[in-house]
Amino acid sequence: MIRTVDLRGKALNKAGYNAELPRATLDVAEAMRLIEPILHRVKIGDESDLIRLAEEFDGVTPPSIRVPQKALNEALVTLDPQVRAALELSIERVRKVHNDQIRNEKTTTVIDGGTVTEKWIPVDRVGLYVPGGRAVYPSSVIMNVVPAQIAKVSSIAVASPPQKEFAGLPHPTILAACALLGITEVFAVGGAQAIAMFAYGVEGLCEKADLVTGPGNIYVAAAKRALRGTIGIDSEAGPTEIAILADSSAVPADVAADLISQAEHDVIAAAVLVTDSPELAKAVEAELKVRVAATKHSERVTSALTGIQSAIALVDDMNQGIDVVNAYAAEHLEIQTHNAQQDAAKIRNAGAVFIGRFSPVSLGDYSAGSNHVLPTGGCACHSSGLSVASFLRGLHFIEYDQKAFTDLVPTVVTLANSEDLPAHGQAMTARLENL
Repeated sequence: MIRTVDLRGKALNKAGYNAELPRATLDVAEAMRLIEPILHRVKIGDESDLIRLAEEFDGVTPPSIRVPQKALNEALVTLDPQVRAALELSIERVRKVHNDQIRNEKTTTVIDGGTVTEKWIPVDRVGLYVPGGRAVYPSSVIMNVVPAQIAKVSSIAVASPPQKEFAGLPHPTILAACALLGITEVFAVGGAQAIAMFAYGVEGLCEKADLVTGPGNIYVAAAKRALRGTIGIDSEAGPTEIAILADSSAVPADVAADLISQAEHDVIAAAVLVTDSPELAKAVEAELKVRVAATKHSERVTSALTGIQSAIALVDDMNQGIDVVNAYAAEHLEIQTHNAQQDAAKIRNAGAVFIGRFSPVSLGDYSAGSNHVLPTGGCACHSSGLSVASFLRGLHFIEYDQKAFTDLVPTVVTLANSEDLPAHGQAMTARLENL
């Protein structure tokens, strides 16, 4: 069901380990070619064009692209009380964690009379994308909206695909989550056209956004890549992935269940176990056979686990295992070892790290308080997950008085001349003429 890669006796570099544990192939460049006409239609079009795109790609005709406030209110009123309680608890915990990410203004006195103040200022408007394909993601509403609100973004809009089953509206649980968070600007639009709507704006319907965040399929990723610069983006999110670093202390049923939990997202989701215990590997394989057959989305899970992107990797010891997972830079990394905390302290590259038996990825997907919008495809070696900082820009405010300025004139003139930019220096000396 899942292939085994034997890395024992191999001391590879990052590229070598990644060659042994490849991701699923995603042709984003081809997707960019395919979506180019869609982006153009949205750029020059209006709401009617978005409705026609919904008919083509979602198989439904939304009565309007903007979701009426009445529909948001009704979705919240009719929400299952247990689901509402669960969402409210998740919101509370995500807020608690993200409140501690607030950045404070800091003034540095460089010299008497010369200061540089760094202020963190939110973007003016964000478009938050919530996918709606094989699953429903009210949790993604929380993960996008809460940090934007804490960052004090003044204008927040959400887009999610229209659904046949709900008369062209996004899924009611998505709408209810928006209502819980006080989001009133919600659009029934999905895919590349949603990103284009936020990037270009649509007159009389949706203002242009400065930043777009949120996960999506390959066409959403392609639209983000194509429109980067017109808008800011968080990342080009790819298929979800889990890596588990485990030794003989791990419970095989736990490991198998966690691999399945991420494999049920998508047929190209990645599930990787890295272990120095052949016995654990065999036991996990046996658990997978039983549990995959019994899970609701067994066909999808089977496709993911049998794909090239999933594997059990055997290593000599935990030191090699740590090298492997650092090279792989998984979106989600679980540490299920004898010394989980010590091993976790050696992790440099991961979207989020889940330590010990009772910290599965599912906890972070919903209610741990951490954010689940995380870098995929190995991007965790250079990028972070969504946070309050994602919605902020650091601005420097520079203020020097006359003495501090005068003292620095020779230095600036020297550096300007060394770069053959004499007018820069003259902008300094001109001020000395009128003191």
